[in-house]
Amino acid sequence: MVFRVGLVLFSALSVFAASAADYPVKTVRMVVPFAAGGSTDLLARNIAQRLNETWKQPVIVDNRAGGGGIVGSEVVAKSPPDGYTLLVGTVTTHAVSASLYRKLPFDPQRDFTPIIEWAHIPQMLSVHPSIPVRSVKELVALAKGRPNALNYGTAGAGSASHMAMALFESMARVKMVHVPYKGTGPALTDLLGGHLGLMFDVIMTSLPHVKSGKLRTLGLSSLKRSPLTPDVPTIAESGYPNFEAMVWFGQFAPANTPADVVRKINEDTARALQSPKMREILASQGLEVVAGTPADFTQRVAAEIGKWRKVIQEAGIKLDY
Repeated sequence: MVFRVGLVLFSALSVFAASAADYPVKTVRMVVPFAAGGSTDLLARNIAQRLNETWKQPVIVDNRAGGGGIVGSEVVAKSPPDGYTLLVGTVTTHAVSASLYRKLPFDPQRDFTPIIEWAHIPQMLSVHPSIPVRSVKELVALAKGRPNALNYGTAGAGSASHMAMALFESMARVKMVHVPYKGTGPALTDLLGGHLGLMFDVIMTSLPHVKSGKLRTLGLSSLKRSPLTPDVPTIAESGYPNFEAMVWFGQFAPANTPADVVRKINEDTARALQSPKMREILASQGLEVVAGTPADFTQRVAAEIGKWRKVIQEAGIKLDY
């Protein structure tokens, strides 16, 4: 009886090992927890196309929007850990959400296996031209002289733009009025119209308005300057060392996905990201390719969770899902 059970177990393990070596043998579903057409979705579709070419298997993008990324993330967290259902996660779904919500239907660390960080992009701190400041230093002086007089827009409570401003308020010791919107588009529209004073937004959407003179940029949320805006200083070099609020994108699998499968996805995705064409496409949008190892991404997620937990607690931000 013991021999028979051992034989069955050995056979199952052999089949599983073979499937890991041959991965993928069927359609791979890449869940994007946001609506189609956004930056996360467009990046996912670019990478899915290249993985499709590499794997000779369909890689479909499945948009499951809702709850600030929670709906789609939950789908993947509860999927079989076989590598055929993957999640496109971001700083908000896996770092901010861990402390932002009073209760989540999954644990951002326990229920997922980080595979690879695709890329990250800085946010640009911009003001409407009617705001009489031309540097971070002048903005801080104005905000300190007029507490709660300046209003800033965000893509919503708990969004990357909100977190960047909460971090800025904490480090600069200023207080401004938060005006949350349902997405970046409406907030940017009101900023351009002068109904808002300032906001953080990713460089790819803010830069055209800065170049046209409709907005004035004060600094970037990265630790180093962007090749797209070499003359724009970072907030870190403007008097707030270590200020960093990057928007990052990466790939996750359900917890307990076999290491061989995770490694295979990581290596093939890294090759796709590091191709000259992909680097050119992403660089033109202000994105910097990362493409590290699963261990690198695991450490990144853990560090980001700790960082944003502190910011969220200090700002007193809590949401119900």
